[in-house]
Amino acid sequence: MIDLLSAATATAKQWLSSNIDEESKKQINALLESTDKKKLIDSFYRSLEFGTGGLRGIMGVGSNCINQYTIGFATQGLANYLLKSFPNQPIQVAIAHDSRNNSRYFAEVTANVFSANGITVHLFPELRPTPMLSYAIRYLKCQSGVVITASHNPKEYNGYKAYWTDGAQLVPPHDVNVMKEVSALTSFDQIKFTPDKSRIKSIGSEPEEAYYKEVLKLIPRQESIKKQSDISIVYSSLHGAGITMVPECLKRLGFKNINIVEEQRVPDGNFPTIPSPNPEEKAAMDLALKKAKAINADLVMATDPDTDRVGIGIKNDSGEFFLLNGNQALALMAWFILKNLKTTGNSYIVKTIVTTDLIDKMAEQIGIECINTLTGFKYIAELIRDNEGKKKFIVAGEESYGYMVGDFVRDKDAVSACAFFAAMAAAARDEGKTLYTWLSQVYAEYGLYKEGLVNVVKKGAEGEQQIKYMMDEFRNNPPHVIAGQKVIKIFDYLTSEEKNLLNGHIKPIQLPKSDVLQFITWEGSKISVRPSGTEPKIKFYISVSTRLTEPKNVELAMKHLDEKIKNIEKDIIR
Repeated sequence: MIDLLSAATATAKQWLSSNIDEESKKQINALLESTDKKKLIDSFYRSLEFGTGGLRGIMGVGSNCINQYTIGFATQGLANYLLKSFPNQPIQVAIAHDSRNNSRYFAEVTANVFSANGITVHLFPELRPTPMLSYAIRYLKCQSGVVITASHNPKEYNGYKAYWTDGAQLVPPHDVNVMKEVSALTSFDQIKFTPDKSRIKSIGSEPEEAYYKEVLKLIPRQESIKKQSDISIVYSSLHGAGITMVPECLKRLGFKNINIVEEQRVPDGNFPTIPSPNPEEKAAMDLALKKAKAINADLVMATDPDTDRVGIGIKNDSGEFFLLNGNQALALMAWFILKNLKTTGNSYIVKTIVTTDLIDKMAEQIGIECINTLTGFKYIAELIRDNEGKKKFIVAGEESYGYMVGDFVRDKDAVSACAFFAAMAAAARDEGKTLYTWLSQVYAEYGLYKEGLVNVVKKGAEGEQQIKYMMDEFRNNPPHVIAGQKVIKIFDYLTSEEKNLLNGHIKPIQLPKSDVLQFITWEGSKISVRPSGTEPKIKFYISVSTRLTEPKNVELAMKHLDEKIKNIEKDIIR
């Protein structure tokens, strides 16, 4: 704690003596003078770094916060790297932002710094979803792009996602090299904040029009949409950017009965109707579910502030709404798409290592390759880039409510995902079925898989140390029995080793190093542990499965698996 305080104090004094605005100096002095040093430490004990979701933190003054200076450092570093990477070439970047507080301001700061470095900037005139930014980079032939967002984090957060020429988030070596460029900056005076306004251009409607056409090309069973165009859909943008594109995309597909949750229609960075704008949390979906029940809707969808994740609600056989988790939604989507493929030859799908193994099972039986990557869509996009011209990419997803169909966008895309789920609901009804019927059918065909997720929040500098200690404990003293199940394999993605505890054999893991541990039990349960790359928490993913003889037995089998998950939770979370 003393070392952290010393480091934070030194950095804070550095900021005070630099060329920053008076209001920021006033806030820093208040932190230094306060008897409670926790906020000082949390604000200054380190500099923000790129994680799985880029630069992300609480808004406020300090090197560990999101503000105009940390945004400026990141942009100047990225600009320097772009100028080195594309010498003697005209360089272009695209910039978008979501509805969070200060997002527009930070987007303009970013545009100003790029333009001051002689880089042409294409700036969206108002908020737009993250997938639209990914698409615009390629459409406008940009070398890079940035979206200002903290995705689904609470309202205190904002962030900075950086993208490369292919519309994908930065991966090694680019992310590491950008951070080196940022670290090389020793003074705020090295950041070129004074803009060249002639280089900042407003993005017109052409990229968005082209995006809608790409989505429409991919949607199967469009004849079912024509027959079932009156299907009742409830949609909420959760005060985010989704309102600008999701309803329009659904209308262009032919859906006529789209019901917006009015209380959450207006973009608002305070997210006044919800505790957190995360569709993974039921509280964020409550108003949408309430509206769906009131009008007897068929489908509920809600997207997070930057519209790269979507939560889905459907009815069970009793007509009661329940929320699909990310694994269930991905399984349904993948099944629908793969069943409607004209050919599976030389094609592949992608999921992350903590996403349900049901997808692997499905792909195996259908006869299509399923590739697993580390958590983060940047790794999925990297895989697509490496396979361009060799194999055909079909669909990708992860348990945290992110999905992507086709490769025209290179990040998770809730706009097109909403279009696909609506199309699926229409196709199911056209067959006289429901999405719940289909899900039960998937389980009967490939096995019933159930997943649980526990997030243990550890905030600030002290929390970061606690998370590190927890990971060290799991790594150095791994469990050999979990909830009565013998552990037979351990996957350590940091040491790149797969260890078979039955025979002692060790195999290399052919993925980049990452601080993730997985424990596989004799019964086939999988427990994954990893620190979040975007939030102050350690995450526990639990996956269990069983065979399902008949679809009608789903509810009973689910209860059995729920008990299994609870027992594992009690045993594994220390």
